[in-house]
Amino acid sequence: MIPRELGKSGIWVYPIGLGGMPMSIQGRQGPGQSIRTIFAALDAGINFIDTADVYCLDNSDIGHNERLIVQGIREWQESRPVTVATKGGMERPNGAWTTNGSPEHLKAACEASLKALDMDCITLYQFHAPDDEVPFSDSVGALRDLRQEGKILHVGLSNVSVSEIREAQKIVEIASVQNECNLYVREAFDEGVVSYCEEQGIAFLAYSPVGGHRKHRRVLEDRLLREIAQKHDVTPYQIALAWLLAKSPVMIPIPGASRPENARSSAEAVSIQLSAEEIAQIDAHTK
Repeated sequence: MIPRELGKSGIWVYPIGLGGMPMSIQGRQGPGQSIRTIFAALDAGINFIDTADVYCLDNSDIGHNERLIVQGIREWQESRPVTVATKGGMERPNGAWTTNGSPEHLKAACEASLKALDMDCITLYQFHAPDDEVPFSDSVGALRDLRQEGKILHVGLSNVSVSEIREAQKIVEIASVQNECNLYVREAFDEGVVSYCEEQGIAFLAYSPVGGHRKHRRVLEDRLLREIAQKHDVTPYQIALAWLLAKSPVMIPIPGASRPENARSSAEAVSIQLSAEEIAQIDAHTK
């Protein structure tokens, strides 16, 4: 296993991270199982966990996942460093998902995340999504200010285009970009986001890497993926992750997990070596 760098931060992480969202949204399991899931991920070698203030039920529950993640890390019996990335720029009124990229909101959200994570400085703070009502440069400028104030160490973006990354780079150094990317959602490849990240030395964090809550069954039932998985004696989900890892050296998939066995399975995907023929078959099959 060769670790991958978070942009040019000097922080090297396991090639697959843990997405915390499933542990805190509707249908979530109890805290005990979530803590066991975090333990399983960490024990398997994962040392990068992605969360957000809005991974919760509604605005009254803001910070639920952040608090859960830090609890799990504290209760873990090892002392190996774990990098936690969080996000700001959205809200959950009555359980809905809405954007709020105003500088005032982002700065307040960062303060709340610092408290939830019990940190003096957040290693990687990401702007969750562009807000059509707020100039993008104003939102990114707020993260620049937070970095200058020492409240965040590195800045990341999420749900952005190449043009938005370029605009942000004129304001502050960008360490990571987090967009949806999987076998069936390939805009990050087709629209040049992944290749631009490669050129710029920016880490690409792929969320919903096995299809997310709604599409993961498609991976499991895919004929070709099942055939390739059988050859490697692994699962179709692991093949989907291995494919992403093979597509780019800056790729860091962050599959969500709410059960220990899922976290372990995801971590094990780093050992799968797909052949060039298998990668080409998957490329053509799922287009």
